[in-house]
Order: sequence, then C-alpha cells, then structure tokens
Amino acid sequence: MLATYPYRGRMYSFDPSAPLDISLPLAPGPEQVSCFWAEPVEVETIRVGDFVGSVAEGGSTNYKRVHLTPHGNGTHTECYGHISAEPGALLSHCLRRFLFVARLVSVQPRPLPNGDQVVLLADLQRELEKGPDAAIVPEALVLRTLPNHRAKRTRHYSGTNPPYLEPALAYYLADHHIDHLLLDLPSVDREEDGGQLLAHHAFWQYPHATRQSATITELIFVPDAIEDGLYLLNLQITSLALDASPSKPVLYALLK
Repeated sequence: MLATYPYRGRMYSFDPSAPLDISLPLAPGPEQVSCFWAEPVEVETIRVGDFVGSVAEGGSTNYKRVHLTPHGNGTHTECYGHISAEPGALLSHCLRRFLFVARLVSVQPRPLPNGDQVVLLADLQRELEKGPDAAIVPEALVLRTLPNHRAKRTRHYSGTNPPYLEPALAYYLADHHIDHLLLDLPSVDREEDGGQLLAHHAFWQYPHATRQSATITELIFVPDAIEDGLYLLNLQITSLALDASPSKPVLYALLK
C-alpha cells in the first residue's frame, strides 16, 4: 500500500515498505569507516561481582558498554553546535522534524592545482538542473561523490586529505533554504584547514544569521542501485545531549 506526502502544493506517493538505508553501521573492530583520528568503536561486556553481561559467557542477559566518537565513527548528524560555544546548541534541540523532501545528486570532485579534490558549486548546479525534478526546490540534499567505490564503507580517512566542498556550494545551499545536507565524505571542509571551517560556517550562516534548524550528515553511503532523483528522507538520530549524534538516514522514492 502506498502512502502520500504533500509538498509545496503537490501530492507525492511512496512505499513505506521499501526503505533505502544510506547509513553505515557502528560496529567494533578496525574494518569500519573512521576519520579525524577517532579510535575504533569498542563494545565492552559489563561485569559486576558475579554478574557477567554476556549470555554466551553464562550471563542471563547481554549488557554492554559502547565507546564511540560521533564525529569520527560511522554515519553521524551534526548541528551548528559543532562550531559554537553555546551550551544549548544541541542537535536534539535543533532537529525537531524528521521527514523531508530530498534530492539525491551524484557529483565528481575536481582536482585543484594543490592536489586537493573538491566538489564544485558549478558541477552541483549542473546536476540539479537536470531531469524532471529540476524545478523542485528540496528541503534536503543528498550528495553522492563519484566514483562510488564500496571502499567508502570501510575507509580510514585520517591523514588522507579526503575530498571536501567548495565553500560557495555551502553558501548556495543556505541561500536556497536547503536545510539538511547529507554526503558520503567525512567533512564538508578540508581535513586540515587551520580551523577556518569555511563550508561549515557558510552552511549554518554562523554566527551572524545562524540557521539553527539546519543539519549536516556525514559518512553516508548511497549504493549505485539508488538512482539520482527525488526522495522522502527520514533522518533518525539518538537523543544524546551533544552537538552530534550517530544517525540513520533512510530514503523512500517519491512519485507524483
């Protein structure tokens, strides 16, 4: 059975039983994606007196402690609190809706003279102007970089100077009221940029006209089988009182 979703005077349908999960798992061990020198995820069995939190070891229940770094392990969503000293700049305060109309676009980064690989605004605009959805301004942009190797699922990005976004692209998204950016890179900015974080500041318009409800989701993975186009995005997060959270973005294909 199809469900309907209204958006800007148009009615769309989608199949709730056909979710497209574009998140990466949070699992222990070195074979998981990581960035910014984050330690691997660790899952520890809790032991208190005679109690052991492992059924395999004879315990009554499985009871674990998890060690992770939201910004460095797996798919995560962040708010402007990532670059702000405000104590109340928490993701759970900024993200209050969880369903958005999203456009999935695939773009190949371009090499700069210094060897950096950068996603340019001109290339994004060209892709956004293609196809039957060109006239629809989405609430969210899902950016898949090319080539789309499965190695993105397990890559250790630390110290590799991964591709990043041209700051003008982030300004463009803010200017067009695209509030949620999702991408398969570890950051919208250069790995080491002297703390400038130009694309972060541009997207959130921080600190002069801060877009408090806007979010950035990094380290997603969009399989090749998912075609560019229009989707309903369900952006799921935890209720951690932090500027970022592990997240699970899920897409549903939208039809008129």
